[in-house]
Amino acid sequence: MSAPASNLTIDADRLWSTIIETAHFGGTEKGGVRRLTLSEEDRQVRDWFRAACEAAGCTVSVDGLGNMFALRPGKDMTKPPLGIGSHLDTQPTGGKFDGILGVMAALEVVRTLNDAGIETEAPICVCNWTNEEGSRFAPAMMGSAGYVADLPVSDILARTDAEGISVGAALDAIGYRGTEEVGARKFSGFLELHIEQGPILEAEGLPIGVVEHGQGIIWYDGRISGFESHTGSTPMHLRKDALAALSEIVLAIEALAKAHGPNAVGSVGEAVIARPSRNVIPGEIAFSGEFRTPDAAILDALDKALQTQVKEIAARRRVDIRLDTIWRKEPTHFDPAMTGAIAAAADRLGLPHRPIVSGAGHDSFHLATVVPTAMIFVPCKDGVSHNELESAKPEECAAGANVLLHAVLAVAGGGA
Repeated sequence: MSAPASNLTIDADRLWSTIIETAHFGGTEKGGVRRLTLSEEDRQVRDWFRAACEAAGCTVSVDGLGNMFALRPGKDMTKPPLGIGSHLDTQPTGGKFDGILGVMAALEVVRTLNDAGIETEAPICVCNWTNEEGSRFAPAMMGSAGYVADLPVSDILARTDAEGISVGAALDAIGYRGTEEVGARKFSGFLELHIEQGPILEAEGLPIGVVEHGQGIIWYDGRISGFESHTGSTPMHLRKDALAALSEIVLAIEALAKAHGPNAVGSVGEAVIARPSRNVIPGEIAFSGEFRTPDAAILDALDKALQTQVKEIAARRRVDIRLDTIWRKEPTHFDPAMTGAIAAAADRLGLPHRPIVSGAGHDSFHLATVVPTAMIFVPCKDGVSHNELESAKPEECAAGANVLLHAVLAVAGGGA
């Protein structure tokens, strides 16, 4: 006899043990995780995930971009499944919770339903999306972008990392270029649990954030070409200093984001000087930059202003600056019915919550363009993420997983 769904809770110890276990795949000495997408460590955790899902009675398939889908049958297999999950890849110096929590919580939902003997009306599909982080291959959220046809699959497969290895070659190297057509699998909706990656929930002492919006994002790749010359013998007024020009761009991005605050942020995250030397004026620099805001009009204004300022900097400093927009994602607005199901689940469990905006990008941003989608946030210590110090408490993870469980029961059909 099945357990009453209204009283159902996940196994908090089991969830925590899976988070700790998977952290060994790419674990670092400082307690973080380095599991770059389509690396050997990624293969190892993917193999673990496949085996765990199959042991839980799911059928696992993989599409042409390596996106993984673990299907738990429902009573009515004519209904599209409800998707739940996140990603398994990390930043170069990532933590144990970013992405993994969402996948492990989704697996725990399936295990909990199995233990209770509950069969949902609609099937449930646990998902692992390829290259959410974008730290090895750009842009981020590549697997979900291909799924919703924001990027052509052929373009994604041809993208290369810093060593010139393509996505296609990396998929083949770890054996995860699947046979399922990208985008062929359809969902009725999608739910994703994630750490907040910001300080708001912790600061307010709240266990649950109901994500209503996601920030729009622009990513830039830039290259500055000046002229290399001797630092001691080149007069200041005759220099074509690429690094000085980059310094102005960094400050321009910072000033523009502040001018549109508090609804905008921006930064330069990478800068590489070609052929650096202590006594040579930098002549060529490659860099990356970005803006984020939940307001599409502000995103347009930031982009226009930066392009104008870059042209002025280039002319005044007599350098050539190429600034390419390599990715733009419009602000996301999540489905009210899905956010309502999350809020109702939190209320049912007696967990205080608040609406919140996601500052980071997530696969749900892409999914929201094709199916009703929403996200659940739980606190992380000091709001720190993309860092080996990233931390969340077992009870916080369990609270989020329980909200996910009851939202799944409400949406997929299986409540009391």
